[in-house]
Amino acid sequence: MDSPKTAYLETGFWLSIQMSDGMEVAIKVFNLQLEGAFASFDTECEILSNIRHRNLIKVISCCSQIDFKALVLNYMPNGSLDKWSYFQNFSLNILQRLNILIDVALALEYLHHGYETPIVHCDLKPSNILLDDDMGAHVADFGIAKRLGGGDSMTRTMTLATIGYMAPEYGMEGMVTRRGDVYSFGIVVM
Repeated sequence: MDSPKTAYLETGFWLSIQMSDGMEVAIKVFNLQLEGAFASFDTECEILSNIRHRNLIKVISCCSQIDFKALVLNYMPNGSLDKWSYFQNFSLNILQRLNILIDVALALEYLHHGYETPIVHCDLKPSNILLDDDMGAHVADFGIAKRLGGGDSMTRTMTLATIGYMAPEYGMEGMVTRRGDVYSFGIVVM
């Protein structure tokens, strides 16, 4: 077993570990000192445990103790789209870019129309699009995602997404709609 690789984030940290059977997993450990960490963990567990799509991150397991919350996820060896978009040592050819965008569009289509209650991601951005060993895209980080229940096409929230990627109506009025995810996708495309 290799030594674990760690990445520290604002919301906690990621740890990647190779299991004894050779499978590599990512462990997302939540920083419970942050406001909203418990709700974020609960939301991710609830949403990711009920949906399955090849372009959504897969939860393998979770750990929920009073003082410790973590998700065990499929490991994405090529990191996030953020790395491939903004760092000089990494680049994507036009076909890779197109395939990544198609993968993300398919994931959004499933979230919005392929499940009984539409799910709005609410924070689609390059750092929440993870790339597998074949450069396939997987949408991740459902901590502030919202379900639109009972035929509703919108809901309201006080939770803010990432400035620069959130739709204006979300940022100004807290209005969550599927159109907000489409707006965020458009910013990612640019």
